Amino acid sequence: MRKISKVGFIGLGDQGGPMAEAIAESGFDLHVWARRPASLTAVAAVPHHVHDTVADLAASVELIALCLRDDTDIWDLLDDQDLLANIVPGTIVVNHGTGDPTEAERIGAHIADAGAVYLDAPVSGGGPGARARALTTFVGGPADTFSAARPVFETFSDTVRLMGPAGGGQLTKLFNNALTITNMKNAEDVLTLAAQVEIDLPALIEVIGASSGGSAALHALGTVITPDLAEHLHPLMHKDMQHFAHAVRERGARPDEVLERGEAGASGLVEAARLLARAGQDMPPHHTPARP
Repeated sequence: MRKISKVGFIGLGDQGGPMAEAIAESGFDLHVWARRPASLTAVAAVPHHVHDTVADLAASVELIALCLRDDTDIWDLLDDQDLLANIVPGTIVVNHGTGDPTEAERIGAHIADAGAVYLDAPVSGGGPGARARALTTFVGGPADTFSAARPVFETFSDTVRLMGPAGGGQLTKLFNNALTITNMKNAEDVLTLAAQVEIDLPALIEVIGASSGGSAALHALGTVITPDLAEHLHPLMHKDMQHFAHAVRERGARPDEVLERGEAGASGLVEAARLLARAGQDMPPHHTPARP
């Protein structure tokens, strides 16, 4: 099996930064590029090489991991920033962001034309999962390329699974996100009703979290999703639901009911986070909050 030693990473944000850090901690030779110098603080504690341009990074590594916002950012790096014009033949290009499965197929074909190989490998778990090295990585692409890249993915993941050819990782991630966001709508509705009948919301979340009604969505609302974070998350949730609906329709199924509930879940996130923030402020001193 091919062994990877030099790994490039672009996208050192809240999730990407800890992922890159984990790669370097595990002994890989880490190479990074960032639009903003301040982003480099994410890898300040580990050995790494900083490149001035995307082109220079592309010429220096065997695998390039991209953790960016959307597919348009991928295309910008590939063509406008000359990544593909300078890539070493056989290099593995990995997209850890969430995007459209059909677009992943187009990106994969474009990368193949340049002599490189593509994996779409979106991750689930967010910043907390990345910092705990406990992400789930859903992968689409050739099996032999997946085998070569898997040791890199395992540095920041506790679950890694090949889900089929290019686009399979993105499709799996979109189904994961659709279930998460529709579950968020369930949690929002139930917590709003609980507030109306004056149940102690932090206590309710804690006890349900240990019961059959618990869910990842409810846990997130009760712990990490602050009003500020909700403002950032809800447009991303809308984007993911649109990607989900488009992918499902392209494959001959009807997503309308799930899409409607997911859009409602995204729209209600900010108000639910504010409701819980107010409830936390009103919490009596003797109360023990939900554990993260």
